[in-house]
Amino acid sequence: LVCTTIIETGIDIPNVNTLIIEDADRLGLSQLHQLRGRVGRSSRRASAYLTYKKDKVLTEIAEKRLSAIREFAEFNAGFQIAMRDLEIRGAGNLLGAEQSGHMMNVGYDLYLKMLEEAVQEEKGEKTEVRAECSADLSISANIPEAYVSSAEQRMDLYRRIALIRSQTDADDMLDELIDRFGEPPKSVLTLLSIARLKSKAHELFLTEITQKGQTLRLELYAKAPVEPLQIPAVVAAAQNALIFVPDKEKPCFLYQMNLNSRQKQTDALAALEQLLPLLEQLYVKG
Repeated sequence: LVCTTIIETGIDIPNVNTLIIEDADRLGLSQLHQLRGRVGRSSRRASAYLTYKKDKVLTEIAEKRLSAIREFAEFNAGFQIAMRDLEIRGAGNLLGAEQSGHMMNVGYDLYLKMLEEAVQEEKGEKTEVRAECSADLSISANIPEAYVSSAEQRMDLYRRIALIRSQTDADDMLDELIDRFGEPPKSVLTLLSIARLKSKAHELFLTEITQKGQTLRLELYAKAPVEPLQIPAVVAAAQNALIFVPDKEKPCFLYQMNLNSRQKQTDALAALEQLLPLLEQLYVKG
């Protein structure tokens, strides 16, 4: 049988015992797991070969996917694969279209929030739902398996780190990590910093922070209560490294981290640490 990924939808061919997947590095982890499950569905011993083009340099994410599908090959490995996929891709808004939000945040707090919105809607009051700020930075931020071996513990830590709202929260989490697992690697410290900065960015009505090379794009909530007269002052305070792009739906700031080519390469987190306090000037106090 020669076919496309349409076979992952559940076609059952009990006599097939060999599967060959071309360009496996282009497929998602859940896709690979579903495709692999098309063979070996009866008493026959089956093999799945995942291939990619010769001499091709795989991305870090593609390598992680292929390593995971090779590692979790035993029967009923779906849950472990799902957790590894969550680590690789991160968690999105579990009840909406925006790819942002808190990991495993479907619980009592979310129920109360949804209940409050439903009550306001019945009263005829309009509610504005503003998504959490998402961050896509070219920085390694994760909990390595070598630091926390249990997949369940790592997922719980990801969930709790996503709930960090202040420097105090970050410090408390860091102290707990040191007590339980020892001195954390740099990628874990970066994860804590990103969580804290995302919370600060949300307070400043930023909905998305993305990095392309040495440029940071900070998307502003379209209805943010910005004082327009403050924008030139903020741009000037950034020493011409900051540009405001007006747009009715997606206004944003573009920040050039290395405006001077003689400067050393600036870390995105360090740049945000300096930039976010400047953006506080955009809002009228009180």
